[in-house]
Amino acid sequence: MTWTFTDDVDVFLEAAGASLAARPAENTLVLTVTATLRRSGPHAYGDAAPLLGWWRGADGEVAGTLVQTPPHPPLLGAIAPEAVAPLAAALPLTGINADRATAEALAATWPGHRVDQEQRLYRLATLIPPSPAPSGRPRAATAADRDLLVRWHLAFAEQVGQPGAHTERMVDERTASGGLTLWENDGVPVSMAGVSPRIAGMVRVAAVYTPAEHRGRGYAAAVTAEVSQAAREAGAQEVLLFTDLANPTSNGVYRRIGYRAVSDRLLISAEPK
Repeated sequence: MTWTFTDDVDVFLEAAGASLAARPAENTLVLTVTATLRRSGPHAYGDAAPLLGWWRGADGEVAGTLVQTPPHPPLLGAIAPEAVAPLAAALPLTGINADRATAEALAATWPGHRVDQEQRLYRLATLIPPSPAPSGRPRAATAADRDLLVRWHLAFAEQVGQPGAHTERMVDERTASGGLTLWENDGVPVSMAGVSPRIAGMVRVAAVYTPAEHRGRGYAAAVTAEVSQAAREAGAQEVLLFTDLANPTSNGVYRRIGYRAVSDRLLISAEPK
């Protein structure tokens, strides 16, 4: 019952891939991050090599996973409670991105800590399109929109307190795969939403962004509903998204169009008292 670590994503997925796919909602971040590493190489998120780990229980089954892509803190997928203490003993953790109970259990072993962000994972239940619908229509983003999409992704990253590194690559990949949608009003883009590639029947809506001058008109709800419906029609069994719990507006928007809470995640940093 020990943790095993590697910097090879293929080795990690050979050991833990089936466990991740069995619980795609709880493992959504690990699934999408490892897919990016496999597609774009070990330096997709930064210059340092990634760290990937898995924990096996007494029955030999994988019951905990970890992925760290420096400079980001380690993030955990679904993890058995009995795997938490061995993880704290195996790695000198100074931060973590994990479900609320696990993050708090790990933070309790540190001299002090601060909560950097609280996120909520939502799952689409029955889609409820906005009514009345805002003016305008959706369209797929294209390479011609690249400059706008890069600016909006950088603005979104700043808004949610995330690094904006590798934005151009992400925009190019999502545009090429049809994973970015714009909402236009009178031919002018006013909002966007992205969706991750489908993995284990799961997709995650991401980078929902409306510039300040276009907010309050229902565009974000409309474009999110559009990409959510398209994902369902394309075969996704799980349509997920994360919100910042500090933003009641976005949480309200997603609940109104049919998203239901699954669980909370905390981003916690070690901080001496």
